[in-house]
Amino acid sequence: MKPSSVDLNLLLVLHMVLEERSVTRAASRLHVTPPAISNALARLRELFADPLLVRSGRGLVPTPRALELLPSLREATAAMSRVLEGDGGFDPATCTRAFALACSDADHLCVVPQVAALFTHRLPRAQLRALSIDHFEASGGLEQGETDVAIAPALPLGPGLHARTLYRDDAVVVVRGDHPHARDRLTKASFNALGHVDLWLALGKGGVGNRHATAFFQEHGLERRIAMVAPSFAAAAAIVASTDLAAGMPRRIAERCRTMMGLRILELPTPPMEFQMQLVWHERTHQDAGARHFRALIQEALGEPASGARKKGRASRAESRRIA
Repeated sequence: MKPSSVDLNLLLVLHMVLEERSVTRAASRLHVTPPAISNALARLRELFADPLLVRSGRGLVPTPRALELLPSLREATAAMSRVLEGDGGFDPATCTRAFALACSDADHLCVVPQVAALFTHRLPRAQLRALSIDHFEASGGLEQGETDVAIAPALPLGPGLHARTLYRDDAVVVVRGDHPHARDRLTKASFNALGHVDLWLALGKGGVGNRHATAFFQEHGLERRIAMVAPSFAAAAAIVASTDLAAGMPRRIAERCRTMMGLRILELPTPPMEFQMQLVWHERTHQDAGARHFRALIQEALGEPASGARKKGRASRAESRRIA
């Protein structure tokens, strides 16, 4: 098939139906009728010689062929949006782009709700996609066109990456509210005696945050006996809430989990383990008006003072993509 022989609007329809998994919702997003979407799907099935989507209950389930097409459709749709909107034509009130933010589940709970509240007000017709670290890593990071920005620890950046300071935090330890040591001051001896839940957030591995914490503990004479490994901060908090184990995590997520799960926060028996988080993006979106608006919106939502973007090239590309 050649592009000149295909109605490219059909590809836009396919992308939207695959994203929404609903003819009705896709029709609403594209401002057409559901029968028009159904007619387009019939033509698409003939075009690709594949069912593409099949009904399951009240929803639609994509075929393997449709899932294979989805990343390319996302990239093509985003590229068309950039061509049409450009710097001079971007209007937040009418923009229908999908903007993707990748971050850990700590930021999904503590940052994304604030971003979403402002996003839905400023970009009422656009879509906000909150991506997991696993999805971010598996889809090629910031370079492959699916992710607009990522929240990452402040580190030297690889070629083609830019960053801006987003917020600062420090680490604490959480235990269940009625833990035997819950009301004691945490000492090095009691820290070392605890069983700990470790966090492996990125594709089943410990990332830069984990390595930083491990180095800090070793430097200050702390030893963690790792009793369990969890894939997220929320999972670690849930484990801690029903065991005698402890988990180290950023204060922001610890405060949220304390309220939801009845945990107790204990301060480290060391100087504060402080760290800085930054918003990271790729050169391909650096000058894009919509992406610039999205980055400014994230920073405004967190109420953090603006700081100049910086670009560095001292770290490897692989290292700069790992954000947890």
